Order: sequence, then C-alpha cells, then structure tokens
Amino acid sequence: MQIDPLHTSQKDIYKILTGTVIPRPIGWVSTTNAEGNYNLAPFSFFNAVGEDPPHVMFSTVRTGNINKDTLNNVLQTGEFVVNMATEDLVEKMNTTSANLKPGESEFELAELTPVPSVLVKAPRVLESPVNMECKLVHHYSLEDHKNGGATIMIGRVVMFHIDDSILLDNYKINQDAYRPVARLAGWNYSKLGEIFSIKRPE
Repeated sequence: MQIDPLHTSQKDIYKILTGTVIPRPIGWVSTTNAEGNYNLAPFSFFNAVGEDPPHVMFSTVRTGNINKDTLNNVLQTGEFVVNMATEDLVEKMNTTSANLKPGESEFELAELTPVPSVLVKAPRVLESPVNMECKLVHHYSLEDHKNGGATIMIGRVVMFHIDDSILLDNYKINQDAYRPVARLAGWNYSKLGEIFSIKRPE
C-alpha cells in the first residue's frame, strides 16, 4: 500500500509513524519558567544527535497551535534537563504526562524529587539514574502543518549525571542495572528484551 501524507488524516499519519518507528527512547524533560516554577513531561520524539560535542533533540507537538509548557519554558530560558525513564519509574513518568495548568507541579503530582542542576536552572529528577543538563542551541517549527505541527528542540549537553549503580569501567553503561523503557504505539511500552551483537565490517 502506498500512503500519501498529503491525502491522509493527521490522526492516521500519527498511528503509522508511532507504530513503525519503534521502539523510541523517552526524553523526560524538566524545565523551569521565568518565575521559577518547575515542569516535567515525557517526550517520545527524542534521541541523541551527536557526541562531538554531545547534543540531544526532542520535539513537542503544538495541537491547536498551542505551545506546551515545556516549549514555552525552553524558549524563555534556553535550558532544559533530560532525565531517562526506567522500569521502576515508568508509572511516575506516565503520571507526569497529565495536562496540568501552568504553574502546577508534575513533580508533586508524581511524588518525584527535584534537585538542583550544576550549570542550568532547570531541576533534575533525583530518582532518575541519568540526567543530562542541556543548553538550547536551535529550534525549528515544522512548516505546512494543519493543526499546529511540532517544534524540534536541539540542546547541547553541558553536564551528565550518571548513577554509580549503572556505570561500569571505561564509562560503559550496565544495561541490566539501567533497565530503560521505550515507547511503542498507543498505550504500549517496551523493555530492552533480548540483546544481540553484530560486528561491523572492517
């Protein structure tokens, strides 16, 4: 079947993308606004984009041409923190996806602990084993949208926080101890599952 996105509903395109581009890592993004109020929300349109220097990206939809608090906060402050979600945190991560009023705290709702970062004002999630403090370097809003589109945020990682419990020698990560979760379609998530190795050609 050939599917032309110009002649397909946004809802159906969403189902195709989120059902085929899987599994997707989850960027659990914490921010603060100009008044100092904290915000925390998960984004599955998220990934690393390079290590020299380290950068990550996430995108946030603008349904009805309305910015999410995360987007407004990052545009105001130029900073954010990516916290990684794990199996033991997945319920709390899901709780933070609730639509709260501006100024209401997802940290309090999910009973999570905000702790100060080192180089940015946005807080880190204490319970997460991986936090990346980021400075915004670029943002781009998708063009030709029908209902608000999405805005891509690219941030330079200026500080990593890695829990000792998942860190091996030579900066390798212990996947068995880390136990990250990934996003699938609908209400579905996945664990790492079976891991196999393939050596690259010389």
